[in-house]
Amino acid sequence: MLPLTPVGPGLSDSAAQREHSAVEREQIVFVGTSDLSGHFRGKSFPEADLPARMQRGVGLAPSNMFLSAFGPIQVTPFGTRGEVLLIPDASTRVFVPFAEGPAEYFFIGDLRQLDGTAWVLCPREILRRALARLTAQTGLTLRASFEQEFTYSGAAAHPAHPYALAGYRRQGVFGELLLASMRRAGVIPDSFLCEYGPRQFEVTSAPAIGLRAADDAVIVRELGQAIAFRLGERVSFTPIPEPNGTGNGTHIHFSFLDREGRPVLYDDAQPWRLAALGRQFVAGILYHLPAMCGITTPSAVSYFRLRPNRWAPVRADAGALDRGVAVRICPVTGGDAEQRARQFNLEFRVADAAANPYLALALLIEAGLDGLSRGREIDPATAAELPQSLAEAIALTESSELAARCLGSELLSGYVAFKRAELASVAGLDDDEVCRRYGDVY
Repeated sequence: MLPLTPVGPGLSDSAAQREHSAVEREQIVFVGTSDLSGHFRGKSFPEADLPARMQRGVGLAPSNMFLSAFGPIQVTPFGTRGEVLLIPDASTRVFVPFAEGPAEYFFIGDLRQLDGTAWVLCPREILRRALARLTAQTGLTLRASFEQEFTYSGAAAHPAHPYALAGYRRQGVFGELLLASMRRAGVIPDSFLCEYGPRQFEVTSAPAIGLRAADDAVIVRELGQAIAFRLGERVSFTPIPEPNGTGNGTHIHFSFLDREGRPVLYDDAQPWRLAALGRQFVAGILYHLPAMCGITTPSAVSYFRLRPNRWAPVRADAGALDRGVAVRICPVTGGDAEQRARQFNLEFRVADAAANPYLALALLIEAGLDGLSRGREIDPATAAELPQSLAEAIALTESSELAARCLGSELLSGYVAFKRAELASVAGLDDDEVCRRYGDVY
C-alpha cells in the first residue's frame, strides 16, 4: 500500500465518517472509456459483481460519449435513444491501495453493441483497426509512449525554476507517489521532471506495444489526478493555463518493430538516420497534419499553445534535434549500432490532453500508412501552416478523407458537431476566462 494519508476534499475525518467507521466497506470497481472530450468516464459496481461484469459490462446510453468537456450534453446524434455495453478489459486492471481511504480500482473498457460486437464509435476499437491495418500492410508493430505535461497546485508558489532541483523539491512527495502508483498499476515509469513553466511537471511512461500505449496514457493521467486529490491538491493537464503562459503538450513518441521484433526506423546512412520507410511515414503525417489537428489538438485553448516562440509547432514540419517542429527525430547515444537502433524514435508534438489518445494515435497511424502507400517524401519547402483556431482545424477535419476513413462517417460527423458545440459554449468569453474553464476540467 502507498503510505499516503488522505487530506483532500471529501476525505476529511468528518463526524459522519467517524459515526460509520465500524461499518465494513464494500469495494467498488469503476470501468470507463476515454470519450470524445478526452475525459475518462463510465460507471461503477460492487467488486462482488466483477466476474459477471467482465462478461456483460455495464449499460451506457450512446450519448454518454458526447458529454462535453464541461459536463453537459451540448449536442448528440443519439438523443435519448439506444444502448451500448462498456466491457472491462482485464489487461487494463488498476488496483492501487493506500494506507488510508479507498483504493484506486478501475478498468478501461470496450464499447460493444448488445450482441457483443464492437461499436463503431468505440475509440479503442478504432485504434485496434488502425493497428491491424498497419500490421497487414507492413508487417510492423507500433511501439509508443505518451509524454504528458501538467501543472500541480501542490508545488509552492514561487518564481519558476525550470528543470531545477529546487523546482523538483517544491512538489514534495507527489512525484514519488505517482511513479509508485504507476508501477503498481503495471505502467513502467520512464521519467518525472520539473518543467519550464511555474508549477509545471512532466511524466513519461516507458514505451508499450500498440493499444497498451494509449491505455497507459489514460492510466497515468488518472493516477496523477488520484495522487493529487489524496494530497489535497490537484493537477491540470489543460493545454495552456493562461493565454500567454507555458503550454502543456502531450507528445507521442513512436517507433516500429518488424515481425522478428527488430527496430526498423534507424539507418545510419540516411539523412537524419531515418530509414526510407520512416521518411515516408512521417511525410504522410505532415501532409495530413492540418486536418489532423481537429483530433490531436481539439480545444479552443490548444491554439494559444500553437503559436510562434512558444517551443511548440506552428508548421507541418519535421527535423532532428528540434523541439519546435511537428515531428522531431529524437537523438540516440552510444556506439553500439543495435542499441542505437532500439533507442531511435520519432516524437509527434502536435497533441495535448484534450485529445482522445486512442483517436489521436489511430489518426497518426492512418496518416503514416497513407504516406507509405503513396511514397510521399518530406519536403520542407511545402510545409503547411497549422490551423490557428479550433474552428479552422475542425473545418479541415470535416473535409478530410483520411479522417472519414479512420473514424467512419458516423463518428466524424458527430465529432465535428460536438466540437462546434464546445466552441459555441465559450464564444464571447475573453481568453483568460476560456483558459480558466479548460483549466478547471482538464
